Amino acid sequence: MELDEFLKEWNNECTTVEVQTSGSTGVPKKMRVEKARMVASAVKTCDFLGLRPGDSALLCMPLQYIAGKMMVVRSIVRGLKLVSVHPSSEPLLLTDEHIDFAAMVPMQVIKTLESDEGRRKFKQIRNVIIGGGAIDPALEAQLKDFPNAVWSTYGMTETLSHIAMRRLSGETAGKWYTPLSNVHVELSDNETLVISAPDICDGVLVTNDRAVINEKGQFRILGRTDNTINSGGIKLQIEEIESRISELLGNVDAEGHFRIAGKKDPLFGEIVVMLLDESILPLESKIAEAVAELPKYWRPREVVRVKSLPMTGNGKPDRATTALMVNEKPAN
Repeated sequence: MELDEFLKEWNNECTTVEVQTSGSTGVPKKMRVEKARMVASAVKTCDFLGLRPGDSALLCMPLQYIAGKMMVVRSIVRGLKLVSVHPSSEPLLLTDEHIDFAAMVPMQVIKTLESDEGRRKFKQIRNVIIGGGAIDPALEAQLKDFPNAVWSTYGMTETLSHIAMRRLSGETAGKWYTPLSNVHVELSDNETLVISAPDICDGVLVTNDRAVINEKGQFRILGRTDNTINSGGIKLQIEEIESRISELLGNVDAEGHFRIAGKKDPLFGEIVVMLLDESILPLESKIAEAVAELPKYWRPREVVRVKSLPMTGNGKPDRATTALMVNEKPAN
């Protein structure tokens, strides 16, 4: 039904489409984007991945968000065979169709790889793009030796899905994002990424993402400026702390079950706090061992135990709600 409604909207006389932002760092909002620019974005992705007419594409994301809509548009623009399944944590288990191209969020990939069938089907997809959130180091290490092409994407609703990709599998896997065609990036005075993509968004887009750019014009993301904790004058990056904890945990499956946040403090301004959901509590001692290996200023001063960690509608960590939980709920 959602697919039929979107196709009607796409084929009507209006030149724009309504989409909803994820709300990962604030209140979700609706915005209208131009269909012509969605087409331009679709062409960039299809060309970058070498997608051909007749290839099959899996739609397994909610259609109110740009990621779902763009899968449909790519199928229309390139003549792909669209295979639609209900959005779930293990979408490949819902179809026996051969899939050439799929887009998933990290949570879907992690859950899919937990079963032998899901893992087998995942490896058979020629191109998989993963977006909507950071790639956990343990997941990235797992994907490194996969035989198919697996990519991490960078972008947001305002850029009509992604504007750059980096390879996660094979010999060309690395940490640097390569911009798509006619996309230029530079750094602001605050060392945040500035995007110029004239055929998909107006003017330049100054992001909140701290980045570095190499001589090839590729970039790495260090973290968001609004995900920075200023503790006693020392600026700490939330994503960097979370990533390091995941690395120290190794094979311990803690992805999505802990989160770092900043809590207001009269002495330090902010302090580092860790949230743990109830499902991970049996592994709390392992997490404590990993935390003990962190640099002194990175170590959480408090632990908050919750029934579940808040997520946005499309599977991203809900940082805004997390901050509220930390600053309103007493520590354990």
